[in-house]
Amino acid sequence: MNWYLQVLKQYATFSGRSRRKEYWMFFLFNMIISYGIIFIAIGLEMPSLSIVSTIYSFAVLIPALAVGVRRMHDAGKSGWFLLIPIYNLILACTDSEAGSNKWGPNPKSDAEEIDQIGQE
Repeated sequence: MNWYLQVLKQYATFSGRSRRKEYWMFFLFNMIISYGIIFIAIGLEMPSLSIVSTIYSFAVLIPALAVGVRRMHDAGKSGWFLLIPIYNLILACTDSEAGSNKWGPNPKSDAEEIDQIGQE
């Protein structure tokens, strides 16, 4: 859930890089919340909740695009590659580009360094 909230805190930040874990955890929680709202609407037979689902979808549209663009940056590609249907899925599953690139330092190596310092 922290990964989901981290993406929401960076609401419209299209610069920088995002790890695979951040991207996919946001995707997972986004799907759980979306389908949860839909199943509650169906279970309670309240079609007005479908409006809530639509509002939620529009509310997370910009953060979803932003984390997608940052994920493309982490794979070493421009954010515009998010518009290419199959290739963007391949890039979303690709490991981070080693070291820094023109979009910033590798967030994965920074996190590993912090973990190693915490274990010492």
